[in-house]
Amino acid sequence: MTMQSNIADNLQKIQQQLGKTQLIAVSKTHPVSTLEEAYEAGCRVFGENKVQEMVQKYEALPKDIQWHLIGHLQTNKVKYIAPFVHLIHSVDSLKLLQEINKQGLKNQRVINCLLQIHIAQEETKFGFSFEEAEALLSPTLPTDLPAVKIVGCMGMATNTNDAAQVRQEFAALRHFFLEQKARLGATFSELSMGMSQDYAIAIAEGSTMVRIGSAIFGVRS
Repeated sequence: MTMQSNIADNLQKIQQQLGKTQLIAVSKTHPVSTLEEAYEAGCRVFGENKVQEMVQKYEALPKDIQWHLIGHLQTNKVKYIAPFVHLIHSVDSLKLLQEINKQGLKNQRVINCLLQIHIAQEETKFGFSFEEAEALLSPTLPTDLPAVKIVGCMGMATNTNDAAQVRQEFAALRHFFLEQKARLGATFSELSMGMSQDYAIAIAEGSTMVRIGSAIFGVRS
C-alpha cells in the first residue's frame, strides 16, 4: 500500500493529536490529484512554498480552500497571490510588508501575515531577530500599512535530533509571542511552529498552527 493511499488515515491520526492547534497540510511538490484526495478526506487548509505552484493549484482546486504561503517570498511574486492568499507565514522584511500592502490595496483586501522570526542555529533560515520584530510591531503600523494585518509570528527550529534544543527554540518564540500578544491584543493570535519531525514538541510549547507535509503525504522524490 502506498503512502498516498493512506492520506485519509494520516490526516485522521494527526488531527487526533492536535487539540485546538490548526493543521496546515503542506502540499508542496505534490500533484493536484494528491491534494484532491486530502480534500475528499476533509482537508481545507493547504500550505505551499512556491508562488507559481500555489497559483496553479488555486486555479485547479475548489475555492473553499485556505491557501497559506509558508516558503520564502520574493517581493516581485506577491502580486500573483495577493488576490486569494489566506495567510503569509514568511514575512521577513519591512520591504516585503510594504509590497504586500501595495498589492493588498490593489486587490481591495487586507492580507493576513505572520512575522518570520529566526530562532534556529542555522544561517540558511530567514527571519527577523526578536529585537527587529518587536521594533516593527509598533502602534503606528496599521496606519502605515492599512492593507496588512500582522496576526502573529512563525519560526522554524534547527534541523536537529536534539529535542531539548528544539523545545528551547520553540519556548523562546512562544515567550516572545505572548509578550507581543499582551501588548498588541487579541488580533495577535497565531503562533506557527512545528513541522512533520517536531510538531509534537511545537504543540506542547503552545503552537496554534503546525505545518505538516511528509507525515500526511509521504516524502515525494
